[in-house]
Amino acid sequence: MKRRDFINWVGLGWIASSLPVAIAACTSQTTAPTSPVSKDWQAIGTSAELDQKGELLAKESPVGPVLVVGTSKSENLIAVNPTCTHKGCTVEWKADAKKFTCACHKSEFGADGKVQKGPAEKPLKTYSAKIEGNSVVVKPT
Repeated sequence: MKRRDFINWVGLGWIASSLPVAIAACTSQTTAPTSPVSKDWQAIGTSAELDQKGELLAKESPVGPVLVVGTSKSENLIAVNPTCTHKGCTVEWKADAKKFTCACHKSEFGADGKVQKGPAEKPLKTYSAKIEGNSVVVKPT
C-alpha cells in the first residue's frame, strides 16, 4: 500500500468515527429531556395551599410544572403548564381578566391555554384538575 493511500484511509476512518459526535453536537438542545409521565392522576399539593392564594404553582410535580387556579370550592379548576411557549418565561394568572400573561414578552393565553395575543404561537399545555380529599390532583389531557 502506498503512503498516500494509507493516509487517505486513515483520514476517511477518522471522519467516519467522528460523524456521530458531530451530529450530536449539532442537534438542537431547546427541548429538555422528558421523563415518562404517568397518565394517571398525580397529587401536586393540598387544597389548603390552593385556597391560600387562589392558585397553586408546583414547579417540580410528577407531570412537570403545573399552575392550578381556583379554590377547593370551585367547580372547575384551571390547570396549565405555566411555561410560556414563546421563550420559556413563567406566565401569571390575571383573575380580573381571566387570562394568563407572560411578563417577559407580553403574550396572553386564555383560561383554556390558547394564545390570545402573541408573540407566542403555541398554546399552553393543559391538565384536568380536581380535589380528592385534601389533595389537588392533575392529569395530562
